[in-house]
Amino acid sequence: MITENTTEHTIDFIREIVEKDLREGKHKGRIHTRFPPEPNGYLHIGHAKAICINFGVAREYDGLCNLRFDDTNPVKEDVEYVESIQEDIRWLGFDWEDRLFYASDYFEQMYQYAEQLIEKGVAYICDLSAEEVSKYRGTLTEPGIDSPYRNRSVEESLDLFRRMKAGEFPDGSRTLRAKIDMASPNMNMRDPAIYRILKKNHHRTGDKWCIYPMYDYAHCLEDSIEAITHSLCSLEFEDHRPLYDWFLDQLGIFHPQQIEFARLNLSYTVMSKRKLAQIVEDGYVEGWDDPRMPTLSGLRRRGVAPESIRNFINRIGVAKRDSTVDMALLDYCIREDLNIRAERRMGVLDPLRVVIENYPENQTEELEFVNNPENETAGTRMVPFSRELFIERQDFMEDPPKKFFRLAPGREVRLRYAYFITCRNVVKDKDGNVIELQCTYDPETRGGNASDGRKVKGTIHWVSAEHSIPAEVRLYDRLFTVENPLAEDDFRKTINPDSLTVLTSCRLEPSAADFEAGVPLQFERKGYFCVDPESMPDKLIFNRTIPLRDSWKKIQRNTGGK
Repeated sequence: MITENTTEHTIDFIREIVEKDLREGKHKGRIHTRFPPEPNGYLHIGHAKAICINFGVAREYDGLCNLRFDDTNPVKEDVEYVESIQEDIRWLGFDWEDRLFYASDYFEQMYQYAEQLIEKGVAYICDLSAEEVSKYRGTLTEPGIDSPYRNRSVEESLDLFRRMKAGEFPDGSRTLRAKIDMASPNMNMRDPAIYRILKKNHHRTGDKWCIYPMYDYAHCLEDSIEAITHSLCSLEFEDHRPLYDWFLDQLGIFHPQQIEFARLNLSYTVMSKRKLAQIVEDGYVEGWDDPRMPTLSGLRRRGVAPESIRNFINRIGVAKRDSTVDMALLDYCIREDLNIRAERRMGVLDPLRVVIENYPENQTEELEFVNNPENETAGTRMVPFSRELFIERQDFMEDPPKKFFRLAPGREVRLRYAYFITCRNVVKDKDGNVIELQCTYDPETRGGNASDGRKVKGTIHWVSAEHSIPAEVRLYDRLFTVENPLAEDDFRKTINPDSLTVLTSCRLEPSAADFEAGVPLQFERKGYFCVDPESMPDKLIFNRTIPLRDSWKKIQRNTGGK
């Protein structure tokens, strides 16, 4: 059960292992973890779980956590991704200090280890093509077939491996494979590739290397070289653990413990950098930091605070079995944080002009507004009020239904923190569209309360027409229309065509222009927003972080909190 007040880490199975190791003096009391992203895309919220676990465990137990880039595939990697990953980790509130490493730091050492495996007779050069290797590999129910090159002599394999390194052979023509067991029920143990020929420029080593280690081989060596004590991985690496152990045991080097945890799966989105890259490349979004993306940069641009992400990760906990978390819980954590953090402002997204006929022309007064009723330290601000206002078009109906308590002909409503007004006349254009409301106000209701004690049911927000500032407001909805996009034949067919609505005629109270990019605010009754980084003084752009409606509490009520 996820409770609403879970802000502290509970003891999960990973921390139980760590505490047991500490009690037993394993690794002389050292705790050393690492976060090892591949720099082939931007980090998403699923990575936030791995970051919080790896850096969090190290922090809680006075240990260390390395940031290490697994840059073993030069085809897809880029410096842009390296920089964005570092920015995201710092934004989340973690720091690797002086422990920034790359797999490419160890390429020479990995190569020497590979020669040791050949000399030991547990690795060989294979000339089978990728298609042939796949065919020989077998199936889950049928054992594989030995490569015809499996019994090559140590001398021949060593010679060919060195010539591979020297660039004598074309891409894909040969691989170095581990000699394990082609009949193993674990497909990962059926003579996996260790090195492949790939004549591509590397973002750090340039053209120095034309052979690159495979991930399963490189990862365990990196952990060993860095003396990692607890190698915390997501659950898909559980079947790879025997191979992780095999390489380290064959080489007889320092052996970290690999521990797997369930990755974060979130409804209404995808957690795959490869698929997110497709969305970016196909132009469904404007980039990796598009506010509709589940990337950390996208969430940041949308105005989400790192505290709400960390709180979300704490709430879902650490488990051994995969499950899918409802997007509504993430929304709840974001909304809960912003409710305290965000100052309130008034913004009219679909303006309708209101003229208060009995209010003095050319007069302006300043009304005091509370910045945040949930935060006593937020203070107050002064908001200009004048004869002509803008209200939200949906706050008026000419022929309202019974339970409509906002403005209508002859009806009195409260203007937020201002006065009671009554609609006296409706002005329309030649097509019958309402373009103006002519109203009167009661000067004895300043501050929103009547001196005679009378009550009104409706309260609406507003801005002074003369003093309001124009802005573009972008309303973001879920990027996908179904809970599990990957269940479809093509996940891209489930992309929501209405995931972005751009409003260009919005009017905001003047102080909204004082907010810096990324700083949250609440447009009263409309939702939480922030200034977009592309905003300019002559063109203010606000992104909606999240609506005010909370669906998580409704889900909790309907499910009894389970």
